[in-house]
Amino acid sequence: MSNSGKPFTVQDVARLAGVSAMTVSRALNTPEKLSPETLKRVQDAVDRLSYVPNAMASGLRLSRARLVAALLPTLVGPVFQEMIESLDRSLNRHGYQLMIGRTGYDAGQEASLLKAVIQRRPDGIVMIGMTASPEGRKSLQASRIPVVETWDYSSSPIDMLVGFSHFSIGETVVQYFHDAGHRKVAIVSADDTRARSRIAGFRQRAEALGLPPVTIYYCDAPSTIGSGRRGLVDVLTRAPDVTAVFCSSDTLALGALIEAQHRGIAVPGKLAVVGLGDQEFAKDAPPPLTTVRIDGTRIGELAAELIVARAEGVPIAEPVVDIGFHLVQRSSA
Repeated sequence: MSNSGKPFTVQDVARLAGVSAMTVSRALNTPEKLSPETLKRVQDAVDRLSYVPNAMASGLRLSRARLVAALLPTLVGPVFQEMIESLDRSLNRHGYQLMIGRTGYDAGQEASLLKAVIQRRPDGIVMIGMTASPEGRKSLQASRIPVVETWDYSSSPIDMLVGFSHFSIGETVVQYFHDAGHRKVAIVSADDTRARSRIAGFRQRAEALGLPPVTIYYCDAPSTIGSGRRGLVDVLTRAPDVTAVFCSSDTLALGALIEAQHRGIAVPGKLAVVGLGDQEFAKDAPPPLTTVRIDGTRIGELAAELIVARAEGVPIAEPVVDIGFHLVQRSSA
């Protein structure tokens, strides 16, 4: 810091080194263009002042911030953690930094956050889910910043996409229940766009299979163990003959397992429970949880590869990738 309490500037370094501000900029960005003597004078001044270059300003001048923004609906839910860690590792290998923002499952908040992020001109933006707001979609298209939408699927993404079909997940789970002999089924779900798509697939396939109407309990997103417990209570109160429950997250499913144990309901003897996410605790739950596995690591890797390739002008052969999903069978169902 200078005596005024403000960070040192390029001009401060230039005065101490006895060179111009342009020469300092060249020393920081294109050192090969300077003589060894001049470069040493600038470096000595930088070291003496502990000067830290303004990465944003430098990035704007070079049209490269080497910064990627990831927008998540929640920062507390564990379901996206694997993907974000993988995205961060993969970007770091290429010399990019990750910035994270929260949209809060709210289209208006998403649009406001996107506007703020776009103003900072990152090299890329990674979205969890499809862009919810028309305003946000329009802003992203106009920005021409590389965008990867993830954790969902569409034939018409804004730019690039790495995801899977939530509708197909719903179809797969209810088919699994049916094949196991269950006829009265239910859903305990957070009330968000992707969850509603799974519910639509579940209900449509259930109707095609000739099953009775599906009992559904909605809770706020992000979901909690308490929501899972309350959801199972509500489902069994309204439909005591339910024998299989699909939960929209492993957290909800764990809550359902706890509530079933509390009520003396044998799982899977009297009630089958399936979650989504294959979180770390799923295999150790009492009993081990049957769940839908999403390869978050692969999503993060592919999203990073697409962003880096687009930012560096490399042609994209497959801008839309469906990574699919896998039903992991364990004792709970």
